[in-house]
Amino acid sequence: MIHVTIAGVRRLGLTAGLLLAPGAARAQHDHDHHRPDAPAPAAAPAAGEMDGAMSAMAAGVSSGAHVRMTPRRAATPADSARAAKVAAELRRAIAKYRDVRAAEEDGFKMFAPQLKQQRVYHFTSNRNAVAEHFRFDPARPTSLLYKKDAAGTMVLVGAMYVAPKGATLDELDERVPLGVAQWHAHTNICVPRPRERERWREMQDGQMRFGPAGAITTEAECDAAGGRFHEQIFGWMVHANVFDENVWEHEH
Repeated sequence: MIHVTIAGVRRLGLTAGLLLAPGAARAQHDHDHHRPDAPAPAAAPAAGEMDGAMSAMAAGVSSGAHVRMTPRRAATPADSARAAKVAAELRRAIAKYRDVRAAEEDGFKMFAPQLKQQRVYHFTSNRNAVAEHFRFDPARPTSLLYKKDAAGTMVLVGAMYVAPKGATLDELDERVPLGVAQWHAHTNICVPRPRERERWREMQDGQMRFGPAGAITTEAECDAAGGRFHEQIFGWMVHANVFDENVWEHEH
């Protein structure tokens, strides 16, 4: 079992799964050595300034310039077999969480519970998020993914894996092959300063000005608006919808 203090979590610079968990540390910076294909690290987002961005992400509105996808690769037979093995192991491991209460009993907590209408509900394990920074275990995803049915019941659809923000394409491929799935990262996000949370309501050209669905997509625009720019927040993520026929498909 892993025991980590909040201060330790911040030193580890953990990725999206941990950041999605209520009550978890919200600051991040990579302690991985800088890789040539990874973006330069930005200043760590402060807790207050990220609440709005994370709420917007929970609503499922991050798109366009705010999402970076890994390039598609031609799938080899080995890729397909490996991805199928990961999906099968995950499906067996999380079947017990079809009842969301079982997930909560095992430490998975809903992200942004104040948002009653989310496209996909993430229930995140802090413990798994810590561990995923150092290893990949198909049976221990960072987050469980649920959708609500017509009756309002949580229905388990799959899970989300997270990799470090500085991971290379080959390192992502080692976890889930890029010939089968596309990993994604949340990018080019401008947020208001921590003490200016009221600015989340600002609009520009008919859309939100700040956040993962915001009109601002460049550092220059963000500087002009008096915000803080993050080339990438959180780590690399991939959804595995193992209780759906399109296991590795994920719309943004």
